[in-house]
Amino acid sequence: MSGFLGNREPWGNNMLCKCFWFDVSRTSLKSYQPEEIWTNDFSAGSTPCSTRAIPDVPVDDVPHEEGLDSPGISSNQKLPGDKILKLISGGNWWKDAHFISNEHAIGVADGVGGWADLGIDSGHYARELMSHSVSAIEEEPKGSIDPARVLEKAYFSTKARGSSTACIIALTNQGIHAVNLGDSGFIIVRDGCVVFQSPVQQHDFNFTYQLENGNASDLPSSGQVFTFPIVTGDVIVAGTDGLFDNLYKNEVASVVVQATRAGLRPQVAAQKIAALARQRAQDRRGQTPFSAAAQEAGYRYYGGKLDDITVVVSYVTVASP
Repeated sequence: MSGFLGNREPWGNNMLCKCFWFDVSRTSLKSYQPEEIWTNDFSAGSTPCSTRAIPDVPVDDVPHEEGLDSPGISSNQKLPGDKILKLISGGNWWKDAHFISNEHAIGVADGVGGWADLGIDSGHYARELMSHSVSAIEEEPKGSIDPARVLEKAYFSTKARGSSTACIIALTNQGIHAVNLGDSGFIIVRDGCVVFQSPVQQHDFNFTYQLENGNASDLPSSGQVFTFPIVTGDVIVAGTDGLFDNLYKNEVASVVVQATRAGLRPQVAAQKIAALARQRAQDRRGQTPFSAAAQEAGYRYYGGKLDDITVVVSYVTVASP
């Protein structure tokens, strides 16, 4: 069984929160070191970030733009009404893993950073998991990709040490079909509004569900499965917790609206979203989804959460005849 250990240490007139999540049968853990906890006075009247104006974020310093020779990597799928839709996708990432498959799917995974304390590359497991996911997708029937089955196959094929969250999204005959395990996830933006957001799976505050090579792992069957109808013009934004811990869904939607109105390619939209999330992560005083969750869990915490950030943006469009 998993356990939660919360240790609050005095620091001046405040309490310094140091938390460890542990399992007597597993080596994976997430921890906060003292220098990572930012404390300041709590203001109950703070304005949620979702109501802020979104700045135009430069992307010159954003690494890893995914180069595409065409307007994007696309996947075609025929949906009810005889419309053939396609996903035009692009991604931006820092250390986390992702894939964009021309077989109608995208995915993101976030390696659990605590493995680095044991000398293990925390991203190795996530990258291998995503690689095996692509292989499993290639074995799926066209138009009937089952993300849960894909994740299960990838899980049993992944032998690297480590652990990871996972989110896989496919375009199927029923619309968007997805599986999400942990605190990665996705939103669907339609006409500037978020019409769907996948919920977070956690055993406790900041102790996410995670896949691991071994008997102590959460199982792929623990992931939540979603089917959601889509229409042309929808935008799917998938990301790791580095995105959704630092930006409210309406902030992400605002960047999507700006990007689509400006005719920007999806990977540029992903860059702008990632850059804004990085900016929020470095803010020690603003209110973020993570700080709100920390306060709800009883911790005095303000500002963003420094973390790896991966974003994949997919535009849903009509394929050419």
